[in-house]
Amino acid sequence: MIELEAVYHRSGLNWSYAYNESTVHIRLRTKRGNVTQVRLECGDKYNWDKYNESIAMERFGSDGLFDYWQATISPRFRRVVYYFALYGEAGETVYFLEKGFFNTPPTILYEGLFDFPYLSPEDVHSPPEWVKEAVFYQIFPERFAKGDPSIDPEGVLEWGDVPSPTNFFGGDLQGVLDNLDYLVELGINAIYFNPLFAATTNHKYDTQNYMLVDPQFGTNEKLKELVNACHTRGIRVLLDGVFNHCGHTFPPFVDVQQNGPASRYADWFHIRDWPLKEEDGIPNYATFGFEPIMPKLNTGNQEVKNYLLEVGRYWIDELGLDGWRLDVANEVDHTFWREFRREIKKANPDAYLLGEIMHDAMLWLQGDQFDAVMNYPFTNIVLDFFARRRIDAIQFAQSINAQLANFPQQVTEAAFNLLGSHDTVRLLTLCGGNKRLMKLAVLFQLTFQGTPCIYYGDEIGLDGEHDPYNRKCMEWDPGKQDRELLGFFRRLIAMRKAHPALRGSGLRFLTVTGHPQLLAYERRDEQDRFLLLLNNNENECSVTLQSSGMNRMWLDACSDADVQRDEGTMQVVLPDFGYAILHISADTGSDAILLSAR
Repeated sequence: MIELEAVYHRSGLNWSYAYNESTVHIRLRTKRGNVTQVRLECGDKYNWDKYNESIAMERFGSDGLFDYWQATISPRFRRVVYYFALYGEAGETVYFLEKGFFNTPPTILYEGLFDFPYLSPEDVHSPPEWVKEAVFYQIFPERFAKGDPSIDPEGVLEWGDVPSPTNFFGGDLQGVLDNLDYLVELGINAIYFNPLFAATTNHKYDTQNYMLVDPQFGTNEKLKELVNACHTRGIRVLLDGVFNHCGHTFPPFVDVQQNGPASRYADWFHIRDWPLKEEDGIPNYATFGFEPIMPKLNTGNQEVKNYLLEVGRYWIDELGLDGWRLDVANEVDHTFWREFRREIKKANPDAYLLGEIMHDAMLWLQGDQFDAVMNYPFTNIVLDFFARRRIDAIQFAQSINAQLANFPQQVTEAAFNLLGSHDTVRLLTLCGGNKRLMKLAVLFQLTFQGTPCIYYGDEIGLDGEHDPYNRKCMEWDPGKQDRELLGFFRRLIAMRKAHPALRGSGLRFLTVTGHPQLLAYERRDEQDRFLLLLNNNENECSVTLQSSGMNRMWLDACSDADVQRDEGTMQVVLPDFGYAILHISADTGSDAILLSAR
């Protein structure tokens, strides 16, 4: 019997949306394993008799509770009304309309159906196309490289000493310039910089001057030189915009500190009472967290709004900047972000707007605010399987499928997929120092859709617990770098860039009975088909591949496994925490894959 309480659809959000200017995706949720087939019955609301069709929906993913179905349509007149026909195992059929469930199909087709009123090109959420091809590298400027000792801050320590929340090592923009070729060799084509503007701390999230590069990093002219040098090498540049709060040395806040409620800037901040003070660690004015040196800006104030919009536009125009990463974005009002998007896209339609949001971000991803968010839900799923060992391969696949169902496809294609940052424990440390385990997590990241981001130094084996140890100095001595790990990153990035199938949306997980830590999945498009086997276990695992006689055509694309071909089968012996990447041309690989393991 079809369990109707599990069936869900509503118009809009991730359930019915314009994928591009001619295509609409329609999705439905049903109880896992409860419905054998779903058909989308759809047509034009003004002439259903002439313009209608019945489309078999594809079950594109499942989690622990639900199956998710999708149909792709191209409405002839840019509008469509629709309902669903659900089929159960016992021959049961249920029709699902906006107005409810019925045992017979509707006879009045202009009443009670789901409605996608009109596909307006202006409403299509279209993140920049270049983001789909990007491999980002996050640079914490104070700790990446030192190029100009003459601008070192006072009390600078020897490069590579033990970091603290307050010390300085002299990393600067010239240091980045000097090492751009290293990034090109790695395969990087986009950089995300932590804040570069004048501030008092080593992390620079307490902005003093939004229009001035911090003197310890260089000058505005040096930043422009760096951006130009990046663009010459095909590298896009993203700056960190801290618009939720400023620093305690920001001149308007200094004026408030000096003049109290008489300050002309008093309404630039959220001040509960006067004078400004801190009691039991809690300031009487709004801040980032409870940090007194980071007062929260009142983006509902028109002067504040105008100032920050000017900042956003200025750096886009001045540098040819490729976008903004927006700090603490979920604590700033939606109205501000809508205006910010309009202004930035007017200055550079191809700019990438990336919000820092660590939870369900659908409200910010409807095409009127951000192109993408830092995909921390993805981060946690990957870390829970590989690093923390909290879930098995089935639970991992179900969690990824649930996330894919939670967002429109173009949102997933532009998502910022990271495994670590300046705010988290280093990936190698989370993996207990196990480099082979770390490689598996990176392998999945680099063969998944969305744009991957590598935190500086992960590729050469930097480790570190939470701040400040995750912000240690980059190691530039080749003798102290993990060169084998660096080679792994280079090979995987090159493979991702060479094969669109590894960054596209064609994904299917495979189940291997009896091996809860063996992750198997397919990545494919019209040209290529990849099978990836990841043994997230300390024991060796032997996998047998059968694919209707096609096994001889599978090639070993990149593995640390022993791959053997026998008559009618293929044997892949995966060492502990080993992997295999098998490749076949898509036009010869349409058959189903059967996997068994021991």
